[in-house]
Amino acid sequence: MTRLLLASASPARLATLRAAGFDPAVRVSDVDEDALLARMASLSVAEKVLLLAQAKAEAVARGVDGLVVLGCDSMLELDGQAQGKPVDATEAVTRWRAMRGRSGVLHTGHWIIDTRDADGQGTDAPANRTALGATASAVVHFADLSDAEIDAYVATGEPLRVAGAFTVDGLGGPFVERIEGDPHTVVGLSLPLLRNLIATLGLTVPQLWG
Repeated sequence: MTRLLLASASPARLATLRAAGFDPAVRVSDVDEDALLARMASLSVAEKVLLLAQAKAEAVARGVDGLVVLGCDSMLELDGQAQGKPVDATEAVTRWRAMRGRSGVLHTGHWIIDTRDADGQGTDAPANRTALGATASAVVHFADLSDAEIDAYVATGEPLRVAGAFTVDGLGGPFVERIEGDPHTVVGLSLPLLRNLIATLGLTVPQLWG
């Protein structure tokens, strides 16, 4: 049986995979995201999340064999600018006052590394590994929240823990009016894109079900 190794600490990504029948192992990378982003100033948001996903997958794949490693990263793009996790409640409030009644694009980068060898026994040699990735994007239409709603939502602490300062699968769900594209992308992992990526490895979704 082939198994996924999720290179992410995101509970939402893990829950998404489990709900879809996967039973991934989890190992969080030690990638310094701020340092990487500092070197990506000229790149688009879609390119940034893909490179961050690649860095996370590569960091976790070192010393691993026999598994398919999946790294992901998400950012909201608003007015052409990347919106990661807010640093504090004040920034989260400012973000929501800018987002309310408007639309943004949530980008999620995906990178997979196949650490199996041709015989399915695994190899630790990076040169022998297949690696590929892609970015999924979805347009998110936000409700026109009142100041009181924003303050109450930020006070829950949820916006401080997630890219873009919102969720669709948690307390922030009522504040998202519509999504154009795969809604799983907004949660942080596009299942249709994952299916396409693993198909390149000669795998099907049922082969990765737990």
